[in-house]
Amino acid sequence: MKWHRSGEFTPLMLVVSGPEKYKLVATLWEAANMLTACWPIDDGEEYLTAIRACRDALHGDVSAEDAREALIRAADEAGIPVITVVH
Repeated sequence: MKWHRSGEFTPLMLVVSGPEKYKLVATLWEAANMLTACWPIDDGEEYLTAIRACRDALHGDVSAEDAREALIRAADEAGIPVITVVH
């Protein structure tokens, strides 16, 4: 599995509610963790697609960037602003 490979995953920042307002997502593991442990809703078509995309990316079946794009669509669906991180 490719849990902590950040080279393939372009980092992004999610703006969430709570004490830690900005969440940096820089790896597939962080994306999967954000979706499964910190997401404000646990339904929605884009949310479920993002969960599957992260799982598939971790197994090497889709690219990390495909999982990233799915995470961005799920964030949009949940009303979570996304900030692109520039290297």
